[in-house]
Amino acid sequence: MATQIQEAELDCTNAARGVWLVKVPKYISQRWDKAPGNIEVGKLRIARTPARKLDVSFSLSEAVMAMEKSETIPKDHKFVISNVNNQTLGVFSQTVPPANSNAVVPETEKLTMEGKVIQRAECRPIGNETYMRLKLEGFRKSAVPTRMAKRLDDVVHVKPVANHRYNMEFVQRKKSEGKKVRDDKDKVLNVLFAAFEKHQYYNIRDLATISRQPVTYLKEILNEVCNYNLKNPHRNMYELKPEYRHYKEDEKE
Repeated sequence: MATQIQEAELDCTNAARGVWLVKVPKYISQRWDKAPGNIEVGKLRIARTPARKLDVSFSLSEAVMAMEKSETIPKDHKFVISNVNNQTLGVFSQTVPPANSNAVVPETEKLTMEGKVIQRAECRPIGNETYMRLKLEGFRKSAVPTRMAKRLDDVVHVKPVANHRYNMEFVQRKKSEGKKVRDDKDKVLNVLFAAFEKHQYYNIRDLATISRQPVTYLKEILNEVCNYNLKNPHRNMYELKPEYRHYKEDEKE
């Protein structure tokens, strides 16, 4: 599905106008968002020092200060000025017509360049007692955990519908095999000799399955009657010692 892009003309009437880009604290922006459009929000004072540097101070208006009685915010602020010599910044505004407009001539979206940024500044409060109290309150609010543990008294305990399939297979296998108990040594030797009459080499896992004996006990017996191969092609496998071998020789024709 293709996305339709609407074109709009850019009004560049104020493109040459110089504007300031100022970063203000969060508590100021929150007050300004709530303030009506017909009140004074503050006063800006710009002066030059003997060193020809800008000295900019800003004070919030009494109307903005009185908007919320529960929270006291700093009134006086200083601007920290920084240049924009290596940057090209502009300020743009967008006007979107209302969706339910009944105008004869439909309004279109309007884009306007409000000016070019010639100065950047950061509005910082003066570190007085009011500001310190505001920061302390902010630290207290940030220390309050957003998630709280809650005890649930009315809990419905739900049992699983069926046991896990792998658990059931494991239990059945244990029951079928039974607990491995040490048999008499002679009985184990007879089982081992009978196995070696069929094959010459075995690993410990196969011998444990055939004899149904604990591995530790089985190794003790194997060390007496078998050699353990450490080289290929029968590496890690047991073979009867020569004195215990009784392989039948092939009959000559």
